[in-house]
Amino acid sequence: MEFRELKKKSIRELNKLLVEYREKLRALRFKDANKQLKNVREIRETRKTIARILTLLNSKKDNN
Repeated sequence: MEFRELKKKSIRELNKLLVEYREKLRALRFKDANKQLKNVREIRETRKTIARILTLLNSKKDNN
């Protein structure tokens, strides 16, 4: 997900997305361990998205 798309979301929406992406990352790791994952780069992209969400949450928390 693009950073500019994430910037438009509220704190509640960001927290919901964070939970979803963490669950997705967990599922991807299980698939990778079982050699069922075709695109291992997806793990990296998911981790980057989680980092972007956390960065936005921290910056929005500091501004309020």
